[in-house]
Amino acid sequence: MPSPTTLGVTDLTVRRPDGVPILDGLTFTLGPGRHGLVGDNGAGKSTLLAVLAGKLAPSSGGVHVAGETGLLPQDPAADPRLTVAGLLGVEQTVTALAAIERGSVRPADFDAVGDDWDVAERVEAMLDRVGLADLALDRPATSLSGGELVLTSLVGLLLRRPSVLLLDEPTNTLDARARQRLVAVLDEFPGVLVVVSHDRGLLARVDSVGELRGGRLGWYGGNLEHYEQAVAVEQRAAEQAASTARAEVRRRRRELVDQQTKQARRDRRGRGRAENQAPIIAHAEKRRAQETAGRLTAVHRDRLEEARQFAGEAERRVRDGAEIRIDLPDTRVPARREVLRAEGLASAHGAVPLDLMLRGPERVALTGPNGVGKTSLLRCLAGEERPVGGTGEILVPHQMLPQNPTPSDPGRSVLEAVRAAAPTADPARIRHQLALFLFRGEEVHQPVGTLSGGEQRRARLARLLLADPAPQLLILDEPTDDLDFAGVRHLVQALRAHQGALLVVSHDEDFLEQLALDRRLLLTREGVEERGGDDAAS
Repeated sequence: MPSPTTLGVTDLTVRRPDGVPILDGLTFTLGPGRHGLVGDNGAGKSTLLAVLAGKLAPSSGGVHVAGETGLLPQDPAADPRLTVAGLLGVEQTVTALAAIERGSVRPADFDAVGDDWDVAERVEAMLDRVGLADLALDRPATSLSGGELVLTSLVGLLLRRPSVLLLDEPTNTLDARARQRLVAVLDEFPGVLVVVSHDRGLLARVDSVGELRGGRLGWYGGNLEHYEQAVAVEQRAAEQAASTARAEVRRRRRELVDQQTKQARRDRRGRGRAENQAPIIAHAEKRRAQETAGRLTAVHRDRLEEARQFAGEAERRVRDGAEIRIDLPDTRVPARREVLRAEGLASAHGAVPLDLMLRGPERVALTGPNGVGKTSLLRCLAGEERPVGGTGEILVPHQMLPQNPTPSDPGRSVLEAVRAAAPTADPARIRHQLALFLFRGEEVHQPVGTLSGGEQRRARLARLLLADPAPQLLILDEPTDDLDFAGVRHLVQALRAHQGALLVVSHDEDFLEQLALDRRLLLTREGVEERGGDDAAS
């Protein structure tokens, strides 16, 4: 009986061009099962998956796995030259099979098929399992929605029967039903599964959770709930240790001051005695006193420095619980003011037209399955796409956060990007506001293109909310994509400070529940159904 597949990593290090480690000496072994990978934005999760998949060479160390490794990246891109069959990796095999069925006896066709005589049946079965049974193999890959692209790419990986499957935020663009299908497929995967995700439902089903922090990787047995319980215990211990260390620093500092004060008194008494002594005796006593005082001072300084170093180490073990705390009074909109009006608004990619009226600081979510045109409707409302029917009008200053925001000038700093949206604002005030968005000190000078995906979203949100004129309507399309748990918390904090209207598209039910929504509009291919703000999204 063959031994189970394992994924082994030995002393793995990845450094940035400036020499700073992203991953620092990782060593671990994973057996068959589901393993979650979490960490702050920019911690190196996607980098680790790329190394494990052989897409990126480490600076040192190695990866050991028997069999094939499959990687589903965070935002799989569709090659414009590919059909669905090409995306699945079966185009040559399917073409050769069709030729053989027509009577071809060319050796090249039989070589292309190999042992995959049942490929058509396997493709059909796998597509059906993820809810894409009607997907034509000759359809252009670029015509797929974001969710369809993710699921089709996953099917392509599974058709290769990998021993190790690596997934980077696989549920970002999936609706609730598609997420259920994906989870069902992953539950049956027999090999080593490593998934980077902030999807609480998905992480509730893993066997272990690995956390990347400060270049190191720690593993916790059990699912997300067990991980959070263990982290809470660690956090309380770290906070207590840091508090004790800070008290020790204060005590050592007082000891040093007391010693220096006592020495100053002794020096004054010594000068008084020296006036009545012979010069040679006075000089010798003075030298001995100075040597003794120097040793005592050095001892106290060493103790203080040791206490400071210990305190610094203890502080680093305490997790950053920083929160966004901002006040945005200029975003306030009167309760009866008309904010947005849509009448029979239809997009080229939409299933049904939209009728919508927003007044005052209403908070409304558009929900529904993939492919019904939610993003297209937002783009029509924001004037970024021409509707094919009806009208849509925004009547107050507004800003939109698209689903996949890309910086127009990646070399521009965070500070410069915000100043471009508010050119008349006081630069000192902008720096202060950016600090409240957790971009502090020299961090405001970081080029936007060097930020992680989650950091870029936080910078883009700061740019939107601090724009001049202040937005009285925010339009957000899947804003939690790319965000870690802390990033989602920061996003919610910022949106709570916004006093205007909100129109949001999201499949993240945990996020929607925190927004205190007034209404939800469920879009389906049959029509639009209005629900209360507390009703679950579909």
